[in-house]
Amino acid sequence: MAKFVKLDSSKLTALREIDERLVSYNVEMTEVTGGTFWKAYTEAQVDGTEEFPVIKDWSNMGNLQQWYDPIDTTNPRLIKLAKDLGTAWVRVSGTWANKTYYDFDNNYNGKVPEGFQNVLSKQQWLNLLDFVRAIDGKLLVSIANCPGIHSADEPMPFDQADLLFRTSKEYGVPISAAEFTNEPNLIALSGLPKGYTAADHARDHDLFGAWLRENYPDCLFVGPCTVGDIDMFNMGNDKAGGGMAAGFQMVTTEELLGEYKSKMDVFSYHYYNGVSERGAAMGGHWPYEAILSERYLGVAGYCARQYTSKRDKYVPGGQLWVTESGDAGCGGNTWASTYADVPRTLNELGDFCTVTDGIVFHNTLASSDYGYLKHGTFDPRPNYFAVLLWNRLMGKTCYSVPNNLVEGAHVYCHSRKDGKDGHVYLVINNSWTETTTVQFDGAAQAYVLTGKTGIRSRTMCLNGKDLVLDANDELPELTGEAVSDKIELAPGACAFIVVD
Repeated sequence: MAKFVKLDSSKLTALREIDERLVSYNVEMTEVTGGTFWKAYTEAQVDGTEEFPVIKDWSNMGNLQQWYDPIDTTNPRLIKLAKDLGTAWVRVSGTWANKTYYDFDNNYNGKVPEGFQNVLSKQQWLNLLDFVRAIDGKLLVSIANCPGIHSADEPMPFDQADLLFRTSKEYGVPISAAEFTNEPNLIALSGLPKGYTAADHARDHDLFGAWLRENYPDCLFVGPCTVGDIDMFNMGNDKAGGGMAAGFQMVTTEELLGEYKSKMDVFSYHYYNGVSERGAAMGGHWPYEAILSERYLGVAGYCARQYTSKRDKYVPGGQLWVTESGDAGCGGNTWASTYADVPRTLNELGDFCTVTDGIVFHNTLASSDYGYLKHGTFDPRPNYFAVLLWNRLMGKTCYSVPNNLVEGAHVYCHSRKDGKDGHVYLVINNSWTETTTVQFDGAAQAYVLTGKTGIRSRTMCLNGKDLVLDANDELPELTGEAVSDKIELAPGACAFIVVD
């Protein structure tokens, strides 16, 4: 049944002010150093004309990953497109960061020392710092915690961490926020010292917090950087199997933090809607047919609401940061690089702002299928243009919209980014088959997003015009269309509507 929605500004209630760096992203440590990451899907798999074969032996990562050389963080296109997005937090972390040696004195000449998995050179790090400076960003990191650093029964030393922090500060791009370890609750998968326990983590997490306070007091202490400990991976479609927790050892936030002697400034967690086709054998994968469903689109908001209670317990009054976010763990689904993920991405931002203030770090800026930009070429994907429009149109004040979540009409509202009177509405038609009529009083500017050739299109259109770079890497014109009284949204379409 078609939906009819009336945008009535008189019924809005202001909720909160939103951080200007809400839209942020990860540049994985494996991208900076070079290393293994998720294999790209075939062109036919992205188009949905070829099924991805189920990998039953998920422990054999060679079936799922491949080697990638470091990305060029000095690339002019990469820097320009990141600057166009606006100021952001840049997070350099990931599982590889847990096992990285900082060879800034070239002691090992590029060879990996025992107990580590990879090496970060000083020039690679300085190039990354130059990138952060170029976009007027802020830097978040996690540090190495692996057998090369210490044994499980030995308290964590911080000489390697100090090298990273000191080098960054001396270069003029200080580390502004730090998490201790990436996804420590997945102990078996995170590369931590052999025999490492939750109690060992609690000990070292407190030590790290105390070390930060003493040596880098301006750096925010962020954590605990967990994933899946509210069982989000069990939220997948029943036909796709069970959840991740059944196959891997996981520990709770409470166990990881223990007595919690060193207080954090920000509470962080990781959110994915499940796992991609690459990891479907372990459960938690959503089929393509579910991506516009209420249950699927509700995962991000559900996670944010669940984690606010943990934030209020450990960091009362602090921000909530999603330091990894995306459609699916294991590099994104086959459709992640198409328009099909835009409704989820915009719905995530809209819903998150109704829950709390904080930062959402998309995984990633320019790697794997969920990247805003395509690996290597840095061609912008539909999600890039979607969040670009969010940043250009949605202001800091978030409003509560009555009855804003019904099938065919997910509605969110913010103040105008240009500072003028009025509001900006985001309306998502999450129906596969029915149009949604959006009514409003008077004139407005509409920015309607659709897939060029359907929902699973690689190219997104704005008011019917393709969103692609020109021959000089300039962005297309991002202007609204003057409308009066109402607009109709096709199935799967999203629209920003600017009203006076």
